[in-house]
Amino acid sequence: MTFELQYTDSKTEARAGVITTDHGQITTPIFMPVGTLGSVKGVHQHELKDDIKAQIILGNTYHLYLRPGLEVIEKAGGLHKFNGFDRPMLTDSGGFQVFSLSGIRKLTEEGAKFQSHIDGSKHMFTPEKVMDIERTIGADIMMAFDECPPGDSDYEYAKKSLGLTERWLDRCIKRFNETEPKYGYNQSLFPIVQGCTFPELRKRAAENVASKNADGNAIGGLAVGEPTDVMYEMIEVVNAILPKDKPRYLMGVGTPQNLLEAIERGVDMFDCVMPTRNGRNAMLFTKNGVMNMRNKKWEMDFSPIDIEGDSYVDTAYSKAYLHHLFKAKELLAMQIASIHNLAFYLYLVGEARKHIIGGDFSIWKRKMIEKLGQRL
Repeated sequence: MTFELQYTDSKTEARAGVITTDHGQITTPIFMPVGTLGSVKGVHQHELKDDIKAQIILGNTYHLYLRPGLEVIEKAGGLHKFNGFDRPMLTDSGGFQVFSLSGIRKLTEEGAKFQSHIDGSKHMFTPEKVMDIERTIGADIMMAFDECPPGDSDYEYAKKSLGLTERWLDRCIKRFNETEPKYGYNQSLFPIVQGCTFPELRKRAAENVASKNADGNAIGGLAVGEPTDVMYEMIEVVNAILPKDKPRYLMGVGTPQNLLEAIERGVDMFDCVMPTRNGRNAMLFTKNGVMNMRNKKWEMDFSPIDIEGDSYVDTAYSKAYLHHLFKAKELLAMQIASIHNLAFYLYLVGEARKHIIGGDFSIWKRKMIEKLGQRL
């Protein structure tokens, strides 16, 4: 994998670049739709590629390991062959999911023992095993196994947790270097910066991660309950240290406003379930604010869902029709909303890129932030 930094905004840290993988190129900044179980919920692959214009999607190591399981994925020839998405993919390490199972997992130096949320069966994730799992899944970008501590962790716990994450990272790198890709194309490993909301720990983590000279680097453990201004502060602390010639991935973030603020601070890659999860709950993000499609105000509104939208669903259906589908609990409602929201997120990062290149990112971003927060 390579990264070419093409433009940097003169007034901010915002960047535009190109990531090149064996499955194609990714222009940054970029948003990655979340395909937890090998599918982006309610969205066909041709919609992802042709309408939403997704350049890369994300799969979840924990969930894919449990179901369908590694034997099925390997026999299929990897996740690309299994789900039919022939563009780049990224897998998280499963760390966040494992550690969210606080009542049914046990953490040790060796790894994390946990019970499946599906059938209660017991499993063990070690850094080495996670690398092997991610090799089998076959994503272009693999994430290191880390502990994602609670957002309200005290300093001592955060420090202890970071030490464990750093030791696990060394084991991940060793295992990654000892193994080969299984399906004839290259894979990259991204370390993850942790450290909760403590600048001292974030600096230490970023310096350690930067020293590994990985193909790219990630920032984890944010958007887990801390105030947004603290999240932005931690991004600034970390990005002042992470190498400028490698892509920076902010994990699990966030709202459209979060994306623009993070882009301004030098982040290149994002993922979040918000566009699809909120879409399934009738919330549509638009260039002019947020629409709740269950509101009665849309009942007799026969205008297009979003006349300025970038997806075919925006002009193919009316607000009244989508309102009806949600009231009737039709599955099509959730599909339409998911497609719209994902297309909007890809539009947003694409526009950010245009304005970074055009030299007026700050002016555009300020106007967009004002509009994005409105309730329509």
